[in-house]
Amino acid sequence: MPSKQCDFPEAVIQIFCKAPVAGQVKTRLMPQLDAIQAAAVHQQLALRTFALVGSLRLCPVQLWCAPTVQHPFFSNAAATYSFSLHAQTDGDLGMRMDATLRSGLEHAGCAVLIGCDCPSFTADDLVHAIQALRGGNDVVLAPTEDGGYSLIGLTHPQPDLFQDIHWSTPLVLAETRRKIAAAKLAAIELNSQWDVDTYADYLRFLAY
Repeated sequence: MPSKQCDFPEAVIQIFCKAPVAGQVKTRLMPQLDAIQAAAVHQQLALRTFALVGSLRLCPVQLWCAPTVQHPFFSNAAATYSFSLHAQTDGDLGMRMDATLRSGLEHAGCAVLIGCDCPSFTADDLVHAIQALRGGNDVVLAPTEDGGYSLIGLTHPQPDLFQDIHWSTPLVLAETRRKIAAAKLAAIELNSQWDVDTYADYLRFLAY
């Protein structure tokens, strides 16, 4: 049988992911977990995200890797799910997100950027994100319970949304909302999500 064609070939989904290197990922799960266990949790969450996105075939998918694309974890994901591999740029989180979305929007009508540690994402969330952008919104966000967001989608580069943000704090979502309002952008928010940052989040994931 022929493979399923993309539902939204004019869109792109971009996944931010770090290589599962012990001591460099999910360090906030320590000391309850050791470095190797924390890296294993990161890998489990990432594989869950890859499987969800890869099974949908909504649009082309790009895996944006750190610190390089050379880790076997990334090449295995690319081979399994036909993701294209890209290296994250230097700079803080906002600079890297802005550069990634800019790159995606060079060849796509809309770009949706997600992390790889949000187990609450569903297929409907990703479909709704793309549909919201195709329906005339400039921005789509998926808020998280800790005051941040786990998904952002754009139809055009919006560098101001990534400048002067207190990343990795409960202020991220509120500050981003203010910037969206100040720029008079049409925006929509998806269902609230939760991601795995702390040991309490990990216990929630185990029971999920």
